[in-house]
Amino acid sequence: MVTTDFFTPVVDTAYEYGSIAAANSLSDVYAMGAVPFLALNIAALPDNLPAEISSEIIRGGAEKAREAGVVIAGGHTIKDKEPKYGLVAIGFVDPRKVISKSGLKVGEKLVLTKPLGGGVTTTALKQEKAEEEHVKEVVEWMSQLNKTASQLAVEFGVRGGTDITGFGLLGHGLEMARASNVALRIEYSKLPFLRGARSYAEKGIFPGGAFDNKMHFEKWVKFSEKIDESAQMLLFDPQTSGGLLFGVAQDKLAAFEKQAQEMYQQVWVIGEVIAPFEDHTGFSVEIEA
Repeated sequence: MVTTDFFTPVVDTAYEYGSIAAANSLSDVYAMGAVPFLALNIAALPDNLPAEISSEIIRGGAEKAREAGVVIAGGHTIKDKEPKYGLVAIGFVDPRKVISKSGLKVGEKLVLTKPLGGGVTTTALKQEKAEEEHVKEVVEWMSQLNKTASQLAVEFGVRGGTDITGFGLLGHGLEMARASNVALRIEYSKLPFLRGARSYAEKGIFPGGAFDNKMHFEKWVKFSEKIDESAQMLLFDPQTSGGLLFGVAQDKLAAFEKQAQEMYQQVWVIGEVIAPFEDHTGFSVEIEA
């Protein structure tokens, strides 16, 4: 399989930007249960960008690729007014074990592998309103590969999954619900969030993509009356290099969680896959308090 992704800086440090962009680019490969092995750099850099910054971006990407066991075999760079960086990634997957958006089954438990709130936290950073500890936390999570989470999913026969990126939890969750002809029930109290996410949300510090996601997806979502507007918006918050979301068979869940712990992979069981609603014009995801 072949995939690509690249974007403008989400953090202030060049090396971490390159590392996050590479992890994000490889995420689509992991989301399908594939193993990446080769990549190409894609970069758009301003003429006046100091060479040491450009090299740090590329170094961050190269070292993250090396961590993934991936060879960067070249790439292409053009001039642009704003830096952009990412990878073309190539991976192998057994066709019998592909994880796809259409693979969810009724009765499966929904599992998430990274906390939410990356969009509001990086937006707070851009607005110079983020606390240092919150910035450190979001950089650590965005830099983390989805490699172990993918291996775990493949080991337990997961067939329905995706990664959480620009459409947020609800946008990508709805993509899976539609493709699999199912509905999702998510328990808000079980969702993991970055430490500063709720406070930034309450201050209205959201990226523009969160409002776009809400406008596009909210018609298919039913929220409990106990969940206020800022809390709802966090589920539309676009993520950069977010975690994987997939369905795990209920009879495998205990062994799955035990194996995750042994692999030092954090997982959160956030809900379940349910039968599709009879009224297809109605909601496909319901969020309980």
